[in-house]
Amino acid sequence: MNTSTSIQGSSFTFDFLSFDFTAPQPTQDADLLRQLSFIPGLKEMILLRQVHALEHATVWVLSEANSAYAPKSNPTKVQVDNELLGGLSTEQGFYLYGEVNISDLRRAVTLGLNRLINGEWDLAVHPRCGTNASVAMLLTAGLAVGVNLLLPFRPIEQLIGLGIAATTAAELAPDLGSIAQRYLTTAIPFNLAIENITLSRDLWGRQGHFVKVRWQD
Repeated sequence: MNTSTSIQGSSFTFDFLSFDFTAPQPTQDADLLRQLSFIPGLKEMILLRQVHALEHATVWVLSEANSAYAPKSNPTKVQVDNELLGGLSTEQGFYLYGEVNISDLRRAVTLGLNRLINGEWDLAVHPRCGTNASVAMLLTAGLAVGVNLLLPFRPIEQLIGLGIAATTAAELAPDLGSIAQRYLTTAIPFNLAIENITLSRDLWGRQGHFVKVRWQD
């Protein structure tokens, strides 16, 4: 049985069953921007998501390089994390904080970008991302409110309920945070080009390296 759908009068054939709708497509953000360019701030939001993914990939690559136990055979299953490194993304690029040689950083940014756009999409997700903390706080608040409404308004029951809510949120937050990163707060940087890397200070005066990027179709 033929599972593909053809448009009459055209040679275009599309196989809906074999197409992965969740897989990032190289032109998806550029196409979205062209179609919805009238929406204020859309390009900045798309840039921020792509920069955010590149920031995470750069931290992973630097962590691998600085660890004698970095995985070699399967780089998409990254387990090594250098907790001394951190980042902050903007729509113009990202700040990287921590002791790092600028040459190593330049290599890590380039390698991280190449690995992301060549299919290592797990590098876009990081367990220490602020998205995870935000998800945990929202989940804890939501469960706490639910418990407060469902249980009797007596101190013992309320305390037990809050403890259950906090424990449940702590268990669910890492997985839900990863999902939020993958589909909401990051995007594969198919449209990013690296311009330069400089020593700089962020809005709070913290010194770090700033990786400046630009949009390319």
